[in-house]
Amino acid sequence: MEFETLVQSRRSVRGFKTEPVPRTVIEAIIESAKRAPSSMNTQPWHVHVLTGSPLEEVRRRNMEEMVGGAKVKRDIISHGEYQGVHRSRQVDIAKKLFGAMGIARDDKPMRQDWVLRGFRQFDAPVSLVLTYDRVLDPGAVCHFDLGALCYGIVLAAWDRGLGSVINGQGIMRSDIVREVAKIPEDEVIMTCVALGYPDDGFAANAVRSDREANDDFVRFIGFAD
Repeated sequence: MEFETLVQSRRSVRGFKTEPVPRTVIEAIIESAKRAPSSMNTQPWHVHVLTGSPLEEVRRRNMEEMVGGAKVKRDIISHGEYQGVHRSRQVDIAKKLFGAMGIARDDKPMRQDWVLRGFRQFDAPVSLVLTYDRVLDPGAVCHFDLGALCYGIVLAAWDRGLGSVINGQGIMRSDIVREVAKIPEDEVIMTCVALGYPDDGFAANAVRSDREANDDFVRFIGFAD
């Protein structure tokens, strides 16, 4: 698939089929994605691929802890709640998703169920937990590298007929993920990518988020008119 078409067509998938994803397909995805740019070729990333009973344990315990009122325990520093324009964009996509799913504003049980889906990594059959070497903290540069790898993964997956959603809710309790996946202490858990074959009958999968016009965030300096 042409790159521009691939980027334009890709979307976040929040409803997956239960069909398992072959390990060979995941290996091919990572083989492509690891060509992502990396600062001075440091390649600070690690990928822990979970499926089956280990993934079920992670999502069950993550959901139970968060529903039970446990505090978020992520390895990376969070910005906290969004405010201003960032909050507005967050609300806009939530409205689109709830509208597609027929979830009314005052339907608290269904809205809560949607939140729980995030904690369960949207019930995807595979989760790729992305980490980086702790020795590189504070890690703005390696965070950038990991983001490049992450985007490479979602594009390579889409090119092979797989959907994905980059899902911070799935690692809200990073201590549980570390324990179950046996992730070494010298790696920082940054995020995860829920992966699987899209369920085309799941209404939210058709939702596409808006993007600002280029004029709102791009400046050209030194170009002739």
